[in-house]
Amino acid sequence: RLPPSILSRGIGWQGVAILISGLFGTGAGSSVSVENAGLLALTRVGSRRVVQIAAGFMIFFSILGKFGAVFASIPAPIIAALYCLFFAYVGAGGLSFLQFCNLNSFRTKFILGFSVFLGLSIPQYFNEYTAIKGYGPVHTGARWFNDMVNVPFSSEPFVAGSVAFFLDNTLHKKDSSIRKDRGKHWWDKFRSFKGDTRSEEFYSLPFNLNKYFPSV
Repeated sequence: RLPPSILSRGIGWQGVAILISGLFGTGAGSSVSVENAGLLALTRVGSRRVVQIAAGFMIFFSILGKFGAVFASIPAPIIAALYCLFFAYVGAGGLSFLQFCNLNSFRTKFILGFSVFLGLSIPQYFNEYTAIKGYGPVHTGARWFNDMVNVPFSSEPFVAGSVAFFLDNTLHKKDSSIRKDRGKHWWDKFRSFKGDTRSEEFYSLPFNLNKYFPSV
């Protein structure tokens, strides 16, 4: 679990990156990838050095057209097979966080099943409606409002995550036994930056930037 100050810092810099991308019209905008969360859980590699080196490789390969031609020549069935294996591991890595919850609890099983069901069915309805009608279920005179509602509800992770978050924070939350069912006691020591000795190693910023962006 990330300390709240680290999470706030990441969201803040994400907003700055999106703002700069919008101002300069960069071709590669900064966005959040849901798959990366499962990939981090699977590989246990969250170092910024890995991302920086990977970005360097991508910049280098983009300059040389021969490397791009090699990747473009890979047959589609092979890419599909790789995606099947990759997303299976990523999904399993994300579901592994459930080990901290009490899966014998009816509350936990209900939240899990209900959120997954709605996360699959609601986006399916929105996507099929759009494919047939040419516009989403929410169709008003304000296009910005239509996009603001239709786009998020067409995303499976958004719907499933929102439903699970709402139910987990409202359904019998005040019961004393629910805290252990939710697995909250496993993450108590990570709520503070100084609660774990490894926080400095994991989350410290380079170039002595922690002095200007402290964590608590």
